[in-house]
Amino acid sequence: MDDFTGLRRNMVDCQLRTYDVTDRAVLAAADIVPREAFVPVSLQHLAYLDQPIALPGTGRALMTPMVIARMIQVLDLQPGEAALEYGGASGYGAALMARMGAKVTLWEPDAAARAFAETALKSAGAAEVAIAAAPPPADSFDVILVSGACETSPQTLFPLLRAEGRLIAVEGIGRSARVKLYRKSTDIVAGRPVFDAAAPALSEFRRPEAFVF
Repeated sequence: MDDFTGLRRNMVDCQLRTYDVTDRAVLAAADIVPREAFVPVSLQHLAYLDQPIALPGTGRALMTPMVIARMIQVLDLQPGEAALEYGGASGYGAALMARMGAKVTLWEPDAAARAFAETALKSAGAAEVAIAAAPPPADSFDVILVSGACETSPQTLFPLLRAEGRLIAVEGIGRSARVKLYRKSTDIVAGRPVFDAAAPALSEFRRPEAFVF
């Protein structure tokens, strides 16, 4: 057992399981996918800590392992489903979902993060994950994982959901943030809060600054 294998097992047992992550498929994926592949070599010592990791040279960061794992659990991802990770930085969430048997696309508008993801996914054995720089077609996905905090509702992503599709995102910044699960029924998308959690902010879902006289 190498050092990272031990750290990965400790992450699963001491972070994920204690954060109500109980789904066997999620835990198995987290126990196998090498999170250290999704950060630069200089930051690999941080890969399994309970903290977000900013990716140098990009505008993105990885969410904490326990938050992303619990979000995927709430999505109730099934093998063979079409899944999208939006804003996933280097693609750790996409790799987890691919390991669970989903057909996964990573849509990352940040060019520097997207370039890093191409290398990271191959290194982690998840080369089957498709990487998109532009919006995918409408009605393409059964599930969407938004990997970052949104000050405004990520409703621009709703058209990408198929009927009965699910989208999960962290809404709010800081201590007021909550994870919200949306479901699409025909053309109606309704959401409900599922648990409290914080995540690094996605700049494209920041609330516009109000003009002050």
